[in-house]
Amino acid sequence: MLSKFHPKISEFKLVPSSGGVFEVSVGEELVFSKKALGRFPEEGEIAQEVERKLG
Repeated sequence: MLSKFHPKISEFKLVPSSGGVFEVSVGEELVFSKKALGRFPEEGEIAQEVERKLG
């Protein structure tokens, strides 16, 4: 992901949690939530959402 979106993304931060929560945000904006959707992302889904947010 860093190589695909460089220089628009300079870092990733992993935040440990519990209970099977898996969420991806761009800045402060949530782009994927396993908790809300009840499923893991499909292949390429997160990259597509990140790209949409970055323009």
